[in-house]
Amino acid sequence: MTALDLSIDTLSDSHTVADSVTSGAAVDEDLVWTDETDLTFPNDLNSEGTLTMQKHSKLLADAVQAASEVTTEKRTSSREVTLRRLYKALSQYSAASEENLNLIDRQLEDVILPSCLHGIDRASSSPAEQYAACRCLEALSITLGFNRDEQYGAVEDTLRRAVMATGRAPGVRSAAMRALCLTSFICCSGTGADEESTTSLLSFCESVSQESWRGEKEVITPPALRSAALDCWALLSTSLEDVMIAGDGECYGRGLTMLPLLQQCLEHESSDLRVSAGECVALIHESRLSLGIAGEIAENASERRYRHGSWDGTEWEVLMDELKQKISFLSVQSGRQLSKKAKKEQRKVFRDFAAMVMDDEAPHEVINVCSGYTMTLVSWREIIQLNFTRRCLQGGFQAQLMANPTLWKLFGIDEIALRNASASSLSPLEKRLTISKMSDAAKAADRRMIRQRRSRHNAKNHFFTADGENV
Repeated sequence: MTALDLSIDTLSDSHTVADSVTSGAAVDEDLVWTDETDLTFPNDLNSEGTLTMQKHSKLLADAVQAASEVTTEKRTSSREVTLRRLYKALSQYSAASEENLNLIDRQLEDVILPSCLHGIDRASSSPAEQYAACRCLEALSITLGFNRDEQYGAVEDTLRRAVMATGRAPGVRSAAMRALCLTSFICCSGTGADEESTTSLLSFCESVSQESWRGEKEVITPPALRSAALDCWALLSTSLEDVMIAGDGECYGRGLTMLPLLQQCLEHESSDLRVSAGECVALIHESRLSLGIAGEIAENASERRYRHGSWDGTEWEVLMDELKQKISFLSVQSGRQLSKKAKKEQRKVFRDFAAMVMDDEAPHEVINVCSGYTMTLVSWREIIQLNFTRRCLQGGFQAQLMANPTLWKLFGIDEIALRNASASSLSPLEKRLTISKMSDAAKAADRRMIRQRRSRHNAKNHFFTADGENV
């Protein structure tokens, strides 16, 4: 039996999708894709290294055509590369034109869905192939947009089984969880059936985020999967009303019952799990503050604290104080147990959480959509949706944000204002002539800096001269 035939049932919890890379696969070694992952293929760029709209359409058509052969391809490395190409096409090229969206709609049931589901279900599929298939389904949900309930119905069973299969790699299970929840969040129409599926998924996320799987202490849930489950719980919770998250009337909000678990996660050694838990606490606290004055806007932190909901006098007050102290500690943590880079990243993230839970300060993040148009996010609901979407699309996020109506509606982007700003921005040629490092303006600025530097050095060394003459 060759290495490609190994069953995923023999993989340990510490296995990652990067462990399945073979020497014959023309892809990166790290298959848990991040923003630094290079998904560029040799034929993607033209002779000038740029992409045109026609090139986008051709690359998408080629990727879909190649995906039609996934179900008959015998080599798992070839199937994996094809799915990676399909993911890049869906995340970066699908929103380039209406023609591209129509192509995806036409080929959805016959090519794209069968290829992705086949990559997840096939017994001989490598973890890397399963991961790529899950990422394709995740990006596909944003491409298809709202009111596509049939899409969720088509992928739900397969993705749920992938999450529940304890023999699969943790990276695959995490990717399946994210794809399942994002598909529900985007594609479901908001009907009564949708609310039922959201409630079911929230319960599913809560069970997966526990330390042990299904209450069996010997089956430990991987931290990466627990982190993904908390991220998905936060995403789905953004569609709920505040009282359903942090209310404590006749029935407790779902967030209140999660607080003891979140406290445990903040003590965990996994940095990703701590960040996911901190984000959930910030969302729950924000929902608590917003109780009671729906539709009103607080002008400052004091008004947010005393006019909005509060934890004072409730049975959750002591627990929230402990959570606040832990988040405050993580925002300034020092010591040798973490690397300098890890401490810097942790402090940066938890400072935002601490500002919310300690000082009741709303977050403020400005996103540059294009030259001349920005969007401002002022709540954790919006930031959670943004982070989840950005992680899904990776390098294609900016292109989708400028052209995808689904993201426009999700983040409240004004289509007319965006198009006007895009039309008034500089063309690629104008940017090369004015912004490029080799432009005349850049060269003039460089010469000006050289003259200024020379003048400073001459003034600094003036005491070496006597009467203006060199000694």
